[in-house]
Amino acid sequence: MAIQYTIECSGNLLRVKASGRDDNLEQVENYGKAVIEAAISFGVSKILCDESQLEYSLDTFDTFESAKFISELAPKISKTAIVCKASNLKDADFWETVAVNRGLSVKICRTIAEAEDWLK
Repeated sequence: MAIQYTIECSGNLLRVKASGRDDNLEQVENYGKAVIEAAISFGVSKILCDESQLEYSLDTFDTFESAKFISELAPKISKTAIVCKASNLKDADFWETVAVNRGLSVKICRTIAEAEDWLK
């Protein structure tokens, strides 16, 4: 099942809830673009992506490419926390490293509470 997501704005925070499976790089890039466009549209500087119901399936190269793509597209002022399930942590941590090395302010978190604390 492809990536499905909802986006809502609460003050200066954009909340995204994603589920399904990231079947390919194009799908991940489109999801990332939609989140970035929503953040710009709402004028928020903080994003919390709950991806605890999303299955990561990209290979290492596509994971690298997606982090690079999002880092180049995202405004440098926003701060993003991404919550993922334990089985995705290895890929998520790699994605975070690639994105942070390219100037994105992003943190992979294990829980919503951890993500909210980091965004404060």
